[in-house]
Amino acid sequence: MDKCKLPQYLKHTNMRLTWLLLLFSTALSAQTDPRIYDIIANVSAERIEKDVTTLANFGTRHTLSDTLSATRGIGAARRWIKAEFQKISEGCTGCLEVAYQKDLVKKGENERITKDVWVVNVVAIQRGTKYPNRYIIMSGDIDSRVSDPNDFTSDAPGANDNASGMAGTLEAARVLSKYTFESSIVYLGLSGEEQGLFGGQGLVNMAKEKNWDIIGVFNNDMIGNIKGVDGIISNTDFRIFSEPVPPTETERQRNMRRFYGGEVDGISRQLARYVHKNVRVYMPEMNPMLIYRLDRFGRGGHHRPFNDAGYAGIRIMEAHENYTQQHQDIRVENEISYGDVLEHVNFMYAKKLTAVNAINLASLAWAPPAPEKVWIGGMVAPATKLKWSKVAGAKGYKIYWRDTTSPTWDHSRYVENVTDFTLQGIVIDNYLFGIAAVGENGSESVVVFPNDIMK
Repeated sequence: MDKCKLPQYLKHTNMRLTWLLLLFSTALSAQTDPRIYDIIANVSAERIEKDVTTLANFGTRHTLSDTLSATRGIGAARRWIKAEFQKISEGCTGCLEVAYQKDLVKKGENERITKDVWVVNVVAIQRGTKYPNRYIIMSGDIDSRVSDPNDFTSDAPGANDNASGMAGTLEAARVLSKYTFESSIVYLGLSGEEQGLFGGQGLVNMAKEKNWDIIGVFNNDMIGNIKGVDGIISNTDFRIFSEPVPPTETERQRNMRRFYGGEVDGISRQLARYVHKNVRVYMPEMNPMLIYRLDRFGRGGHHRPFNDAGYAGIRIMEAHENYTQQHQDIRVENEISYGDVLEHVNFMYAKKLTAVNAINLASLAWAPPAPEKVWIGGMVAPATKLKWSKVAGAKGYKIYWRDTTSPTWDHSRYVENVTDFTLQGIVIDNYLFGIAAVGENGSESVVVFPNDIMK
């Protein structure tokens, strides 16, 4: 080769190598886990329909309804749910620990508790092999109601609200019980939601007593309706509600937010972003909508007791609600049919949202823990410095950053064998940052927003 052409040749060769490395790096970052696709495929709309039908046929599941009948009331419903979890456990050689968790709520606790009542939850735990005290929770509500929240005798089938969420939780247990996970998964049927979120509060109290390390709660409340009261029909849109920062944050944390950012980067918001990202990768036909609210305007759901206690929790639900089918007596009025009945539930849609839950439960339960501490520095510098606590079992770490106005983590860099890194040319003022731990199988933890400053 002509010597004068050698530098040019080397230059082009280096460029080719750079592009190859970039393509290789992109391919690595785009790798997916085939088990996740299997989980999606194994969720059954037919089984969900069967379960929703069974739950609706208990007549009413009002928290204060009959507990002795074998065919009607919340007692019959929770016994059936417990039996279903036990049946699932028998199919996986006892992989689920199934039990009731209950609390006595006294008459007058609020205006919706008109008599003493045992609020009974059904709990099924799939114990993790490596982190048995680390829990990811999927919940649905057992109870239902009609127009009058204190009417515990009228028919309240609650097919969508919330037999759909409860059936989805049972189905997720059926599918995921075929796998083993490093962390524990809890499949949870909660009672007392319509009377004041009593079931969730009882479970939180138990978790605190047992010192559970809860890293995420997926509250599923209404995952079966595709036709909104505004006439919009969509079987791909769904909402992920999350609060911006925990109500338990300290004064120091509030002050840090004022000067260093993080107004929309609390633990529940990071959990919501985690779900959003996984759905975009594995279920691109779906449209996950990040809603920057604790819940619907002025309303509440069973993730809130967990949020109140400082745990990460989100609500996953349909995007287009129909209020004629929520909390309504069954009737026809002005040619409008009211009532939460079976005919309004789209079971293929409920299957999709159940799969959304299942893949994220699995991803988190297969992933290493997130770094406990993340430090950041780089004030008045042309680069951003990050440091984080080492995670046992992590193969590497993913550094994420995004524009301050972006709702999602849009940029990332994977690193191994380090617990600090400097992003050259990335000015700290213009972006927000976070760190996730990555396991040997590629599963990632939730992103941790910096919680301290480098001195």
